[in-house]
Amino acid sequence: MSDLIQKAELAKSGVRELASQTEESKNQALYTIADALVKNRKFILQENEKDVAAARERGESDALIDRLTLTEKRIEDMAEGIRQVVELPDPVGEVLEEWERPNGLNIKKVRVPLGVIGMIYEARPNVTVDATSLCLKTGNAVLLRGSSSAIQSNRAIVRVIHEALRETPLPETAVQLVEDTSRETAGKMLKLNDYLDVLIPRGGAGLIQSVVQNASVPVLETGVGNCHIYIDESADAEKAINIAYNAKTDRPAVCNAAESLLVQRDWAEKHLSGLVEKLQNAGVEIRACERARQLIPGLKAAVEEDWGTEYLDLIISLKLVDDVEEAVAHINRYGTHHSESIVTESQGNAAYFQQQVDAAAVYHNASTRFTDGFEFGFGAEIGISTQKLHARGPMGLPALTSYKYVINGNGQVR
Repeated sequence: MSDLIQKAELAKSGVRELASQTEESKNQALYTIADALVKNRKFILQENEKDVAAARERGESDALIDRLTLTEKRIEDMAEGIRQVVELPDPVGEVLEEWERPNGLNIKKVRVPLGVIGMIYEARPNVTVDATSLCLKTGNAVLLRGSSSAIQSNRAIVRVIHEALRETPLPETAVQLVEDTSRETAGKMLKLNDYLDVLIPRGGAGLIQSVVQNASVPVLETGVGNCHIYIDESADAEKAINIAYNAKTDRPAVCNAAESLLVQRDWAEKHLSGLVEKLQNAGVEIRACERARQLIPGLKAAVEEDWGTEYLDLIISLKLVDDVEEAVAHINRYGTHHSESIVTESQGNAAYFQQQVDAAAVYHNASTRFTDGFEFGFGAEIGISTQKLHARGPMGLPALTSYKYVINGNGQVR
């Protein structure tokens, strides 16, 4: 029996055991895991350093190394994310609707776990923790398949999680890590319909599209983030510059970072030089349209490909537009339905933008960096969905449930 099938069977057996667990027992188990991560942080960091060193040796990009690297603070943040999940209500068992038919049948629509969730993700060890906490809270088992670049980190984290679960009523079989990181094994995981109820890919466009196109297991698609900041004519200059700067430079390697800057031409004539200077001082390479280059000579020329690129790096495209309508048209053509923001003092333009832009999260006078389960108050997140069916945006606890109808009668026949 292959490692993949063995781990999938263990995960499926864990679902059956999870079904009998109370909210209290699940919460206590999560607290135990959070404490164990902090207690064992030196071991986790030691194993993570092996992955980081190997990535540097391979010449991986700074963006990938940033996603891969753990620090004491990041481990503390992961533990805090788990504790936030504990504080949230357990959606399992919630009665969404209830009604009685004329024949006396009582019908309830009740939240239930999805079952076994398969996670396929790239070089982000924090996903191992986020997925585990959200799945256990909602009574789901999880089959984790991270990338080879994070295998030492993921092994260490899952080892700590298993040791913690042994001290709780929850089955450690509910959390399984596929240690074979070959493409062949990943391909087989996409077809495990007998074991998996849903697949969730997290990573770059290539990974996500490969899963969506090749899986026979249903997929909850998380999307890449070609996110835009649009600075409108009436935008407050200080506010606009700070928002654009934060959205690009805070953590350029994450999916909610801004990749494209749209600026209304009249605002640009007054304030664009200050924004460009601040971005360039932070090491940002700006790829600009011809109108912007006429205004600020020396900027690198943008090509068509730049408008649709998720750089995940200190690079941003810049285009001057005439008005909010042109900005919205550009975003709906090149965006990835992730996160988009307008900076404006015009309530009318803000309302138009938020209504017309097709994205999971649409901001007014705020950075796109807030599209995050932690920032939305969901605790950890399983991913950010850019599709419209089953879930959209940061996926917290409710997104990891389905529902069933529970019908009670008194001898009715049809």
